[in-house]
Amino acid sequence: MVVLPPLDLKVSRMTNQSTSIESKFNIANSPVTSHCFDGISFYLKRDDKLHSHFSGNKARKFAALLDCDDKKITTLVSYGSPQANSLYSLAALAHLKGWQLEYYVDRIPAWLEASPIGNYLGALKLGATVSSVSQQLNMPNIHPSDYILEHRNLDDSCLYIPEGGYFDWAAAGIEQLANEILEWKSNQHIEKLTVALPSGTGTTAGFLAHFLAPNDIQVLTCPCVSGKAYLTEQISQLVGKESLPTILELESKHHFGKLYQQDYKIWQRLLSQTHVEFDLLYDPMMWRCLLPWIESHQNSELLYIHQGGLLGNQSMLPRYQRKYPALTQE
Repeated sequence: MVVLPPLDLKVSRMTNQSTSIESKFNIANSPVTSHCFDGISFYLKRDDKLHSHFSGNKARKFAALLDCDDKKITTLVSYGSPQANSLYSLAALAHLKGWQLEYYVDRIPAWLEASPIGNYLGALKLGATVSSVSQQLNMPNIHPSDYILEHRNLDDSCLYIPEGGYFDWAAAGIEQLANEILEWKSNQHIEKLTVALPSGTGTTAGFLAHFLAPNDIQVLTCPCVSGKAYLTEQISQLVGKESLPTILELESKHHFGKLYQQDYKIWQRLLSQTHVEFDLLYDPMMWRCLLPWIESHQNSELLYIHQGGLLGNQSMLPRYQRKYPALTQE
């Protein structure tokens, strides 16, 4: 198994020079557009426009791997949900690099296996192999990550990627994003800027906060997958505790993947007012946290980072439409 060396974040490597990531695959310099939502003006960093297959926060996390020139590597190995954004992004990365993606999940729902859709279908079309540990491999009591590390027999041809891109090498692509934000801020002559984005593992928000803190730019996020304490610990382990993002929370517990009427409503309003489609799984919770915060922080311009992940809407949206048909007809 190829092990990526840890990166030293103590010395910032931020420069204005073009990287090979940018010149070779153009995974950089996404446009910024301006919008108004519920009477609030904000800017939107369109990372959904980075690449036709490789976009959003996962493209930033995995961007450094595009320049990995280890000739021994032939296979990416990772795990997660069969509808995870990271599945499609890793499949796209493998496709661009000429590698094979092996992706392990606990189980694949029968309906999804019978009628593939969204990230799962997109990954299969790009040549990914998605295997269910509990069903196809008949190991119901083992986590996919444990299966990979204990039973897959990883060798030097395999590059193992933790779930969701929670690893040191994500720093390079996110540092590129931070550079773009700083250059745009300077060109727009913005004095005070706040950057907002939702979090799963907290990788993107954590590294962004690390790289932007020296320039007095606050990063806001919210814990979509678990609570504030868990997200704080995740980010601290990855980037340290010196420059954590500000973590916003809803008043009531928000369960990841569960359908909430408030989430669907705010997603519909965003689409209607901005004419931009957002991710249904992460972005609604962030905006629900963000709107009350903005009311008491009117002295800063807001830049929201589009998370990509729109293929996931192909499966999420029908679920919402079935559960809330009256809202769908409005």
